[in-house]
Amino acid sequence: MTQLKIAVAGASGRMGRMLIETIAAAPDAVLAGALDREGNPFIGSDAGAFSGQLTGVVIQSVLDKGLADADYLIDFTRPEGTLHHLEYCAAHGIKMIIGTTGFDDAGKAAIRAAAEKTAILFAPNMSIGVNVTMKLLEMAAKNFSEGYDIEIIEAHHRHKVDAPSGTALKMGEVIADALGRDLKECAVYGREGVTGERDPSTIGFATVRGGDIVGDHTVLFAGIGERIEISHKSSSRVSYAQGSLRAARFLADKSTGLYDMQDVLGLKG
Repeated sequence: MTQLKIAVAGASGRMGRMLIETIAAAPDAVLAGALDREGNPFIGSDAGAFSGQLTGVVIQSVLDKGLADADYLIDFTRPEGTLHHLEYCAAHGIKMIIGTTGFDDAGKAAIRAAAEKTAILFAPNMSIGVNVTMKLLEMAAKNFSEGYDIEIIEAHHRHKVDAPSGTALKMGEVIADALGRDLKECAVYGREGVTGERDPSTIGFATVRGGDIVGDHTVLFAGIGERIEISHKSSSRVSYAQGSLRAARFLADKSTGLYDMQDVLGLKG
């Protein structure tokens, strides 16, 4: 069996450690590299030391060392770190699975450009359940296009630095596209004071940050006499890690191109 040689960025973080455990348990994957930012206290230590199961892979801050044996890099770090990794991977033909959120338009353009040189799967949420939920939202939006107000409520742990979450924004984009709207023009990200009556063409966002919430998302379609709620709640990061491995398998026969989890699951069209 040909094994997927995967490196993990942010190897000492919560998501990085979950990815390392998931790769170790997969029969068709092997940990081939581990990266973290310069100055991290775990640089130089075994990537599996946290679990008591040594991998033989040392966490590195230098890309040519951390990625020397890797064919794939899974990256759930910060935009600035991911873009740094992106440049190296594009130049060396290393495929990327990007779960980082918070990119601006320039960052997204850089990802699109890099996909002309290597295969990239870029999604704000790698969970299979979340991506099936996206399809349900598309179907719901087309049927609730008139007479229903749409609100997206998301909650995450206290350490998350961007808001709304990338998943919530993607949900908004899916709904807006289904309705023939531009999310940049119809999104409302906060309400305070005397706001006047709700504009029925808008899509509202509400953000909660607290504790150790892994990730909760609810889309509310509020009509007269009824309301419909479509929700996804994550209790563990393992669903993101498993989705990332599925994404790597999808990229196995791709040399270039930009894909998302809807491609992986065959949900487009």
